[in-house]
Amino acid sequence: MNTTANLVEQKIVLNNSVSVDCVIFGFDFMQLNVLLVDRVMYDEKSGKELFNDLTLTGNHIFEEEDLDEAAARILFDLTGLKNIYLEQFYTFGSPTRINRENDKAWLAANGRDPNHRIITIGYYSLLDTDKVTLEWKGRNVRWVPVSDVTELAFDHMEILQKALQALRKKLTREPIGFELLPPKFTLSQMQRLYEVILGVTLDKRNFRKKVSRMKYLVPLDEKQKGVAHKPARLYVFDRDIYETTKTELLDFAI
Repeated sequence: MNTTANLVEQKIVLNNSVSVDCVIFGFDFMQLNVLLVDRVMYDEKSGKELFNDLTLTGNHIFEEEDLDEAAARILFDLTGLKNIYLEQFYTFGSPTRINRENDKAWLAANGRDPNHRIITIGYYSLLDTDKVTLEWKGRNVRWVPVSDVTELAFDHMEILQKALQALRKKLTREPIGFELLPPKFTLSQMQRLYEVILGVTLDKRNFRKKVSRMKYLVPLDEKQKGVAHKPARLYVFDRDIYETTKTELLDFAI
């Protein structure tokens, strides 16, 4: 018996009761975006479009796969990137998760039992949008400003809102915001990031006073290039310094 072949065969078996949904956040210096997937369903006989909406990206886990592996796989399949920041934030298990007719019809059309209960584990991910080239994966994917999202399929609107709450809470305590910035950035860009995600306006002087205490924020002997205004100094986030000084808590609590 070929043990390797058996393991490979087991690996591709999906667990129909457990899934992972990823809320992929990206920042473009103006607004916080989320990566969404088009969901379009047509009538098999007439070809008429029945509905057209949006979902988060997700999938069922494999039987021989842990949750973190599943989330990393889903992200890699969509972006081609590895070692992306991922944070598990909530478990969604309401018996009414799949209660709307469009959702039931979509599952049935894809060979799934719409009455089968599915528990999903929510992860959020932070990406510098410049690192991602979106590709056709059988369904169209696109960045959408979080502020423009008012309705999603399944319970994905609730998942998005919970992810945003978790992101805001952690952003005020740990330097995860640097995952959304390019390797070199200005203090104004960093301030804009915090303002957009937290939904506030920060006083520039107070913000920079807090930033000045961050030993892991290293100024460079470089400035912006190709900008219409006076070029600002560039900074980098030094994770090694952060690891040795992180007892000095980052605190942007409003």
